[in-house]
Amino acid sequence: MEIEVKIRALMMDPNSGTPIVILKDVDSDTMLPIWVGAYEANAIALEIEKIAPPRPMTHDLLRNLIIELGIEVERVVVTSLRDNTFFAVIEMRMSDGNRMVLDSRPSDAIALALRADCPIYVDAEVIKASRNTLPSEEEGGEESSLSEEEWPDVIGEAGDLPM
Repeated sequence: MEIEVKIRALMMDPNSGTPIVILKDVDSDTMLPIWVGAYEANAIALEIEKIAPPRPMTHDLLRNLIIELGIEVERVVVTSLRDNTFFAVIEMRMSDGNRMVLDSRPSDAIALALRADCPIYVDAEVIKASRNTLPSEEEGGEESSLSEEEWPDVIGEAGDLPM
C-alpha cells in the first residue's frame, strides 16, 4: 500500500548538520524523516519558496527536458529502505500513453515532484521499516513514532508546506 505525503518541513539535523526532509501522511500525523544532501535540500528549498534562480538548476533542467519531450510526471514514490538508504522511482507517462518508471534518489524525486506539481507517495513498508531503524526510548534514544513537536517547521508556516 502506498501513502500520499506532503513535505512538512525542511530542517537541519542538530546532531549531524545534515538536511532532513520531513514527509507527512496527508491523512494522519505519521511523519517520515529522510536525510538528504545539501544540494538537493537547496533545490527543494528554492522550489518551496518559489525562488527562481537566474539560470536553470539541474532539477529545473530535468523538468524542462521532460516538458519538451511531451512527457508528464505523474507521481514519485519512495519505494524502499535498505541498509539505511531510501530508494524512489519517478513515474511518468509519455505522449503515446506508455508509462516510464525511472530509479531515483528520493531527494531528487521530491525536488522534481515540486517542480512538476505531482503527488509524492511512500510505500507503507518504508514507514514501518523507518520506525524500526530509529532508536527506541528504552535504548536511551528518541521515541520511534514521530510527533509534530519533534519536527518543528524551518520553512513555511504551520501546516503542510505548499506543493
